[in-house]
Amino acid sequence: MTRYARQTILPEVGDEGQACLAAARILVVGAGGLAAPLLPLLAGAGVGHLTVLDRDDVALSNLHRQTLFAEADCGRPKAEVAAERCRALNREVNVIARKQALTSQNAADLVASSDLILDCADSYAASYTLSDTCRALNKPLISASVLGLSGYVGGFCGGAPSLRAVFPEAPDSGTSCATAGVLGPVVAMMGAMQAQMALAVILGLEPSPLGQMVQFDACALRSSSFRFDGTQEPTAFFQFLSVSDLTETDLIVELRDELEAPIPAHPNARRMAVETLKTEPNKRQRLALCCATGLRAWRAAEQIQLDWPGEIVLVAASTS
Repeated sequence: MTRYARQTILPEVGDEGQACLAAARILVVGAGGLAAPLLPLLAGAGVGHLTVLDRDDVALSNLHRQTLFAEADCGRPKAEVAAERCRALNREVNVIARKQALTSQNAADLVASSDLILDCADSYAASYTLSDTCRALNKPLISASVLGLSGYVGGFCGGAPSLRAVFPEAPDSGTSCATAGVLGPVVAMMGAMQAQMALAVILGLEPSPLGQMVQFDACALRSSSFRFDGTQEPTAFFQFLSVSDLTETDLIVELRDELEAPIPAHPNARRMAVETLKTEPNKRQRLALCCATGLRAWRAAEQIQLDWPGEIVLVAASTS
């Protein structure tokens, strides 16, 4: 009996499908709660190459949902511990750990060297940067998000509409798992669904999960899904950039006050209110709006865009 006998017996897999899994190169951005079920499932299935990207260390307050880690792992890099667990599960899988954040500078190289990208990051900036990059390089993206007692997972790009096509405007909520809370089983369900979608993409199953959205409400124990094939891409949008992408010619605005951010995102940043920008004399220069997550900057950009003919970009200082 071989390691993969229980899945190769499936007509949807077989020896040919298993060979596809072994040859696949998957980039997993974020090694937290979503990745906790996802990574072992992919490694166990025999996905040949996994790259795990996460800049954070294991923390005790996350262990209720990041079940890939143990108390003894606290303080260690998430990416390295996750890679160790995957190797221990399946020595045939090549797992690369990278302790770094996803940025507008490294996204293209990381995406280009992968067949499939899995967005497990708890970051608006990372999710939209991945979507923009995957769309440009025609790479499939499986993205998930969980907050409180609900979440979603969807297949984007790679021939399907992008994340921006489905969510073109700034999210209504500015909360995160750290501020709004989250239950572990909800995260695990969405992470497992990401793994299922990923395997379906690699195996070429029909209907394709690309262009499919699944939503789950854990409070009502109810799920729903819909397809968004043919959804139009936005004609204009605000791009997320890293601090290092900014130049001397940019007007850089720090939206956080000194109490929230004693050190601004960029040395040349000016602390200004959005309303003040409407009277700025040079509105043809590029405007870079900075905040912690990028969400406040996005909302400010939507507010000022009619009065600012120049380009507006967003900077999430916490992910740069």
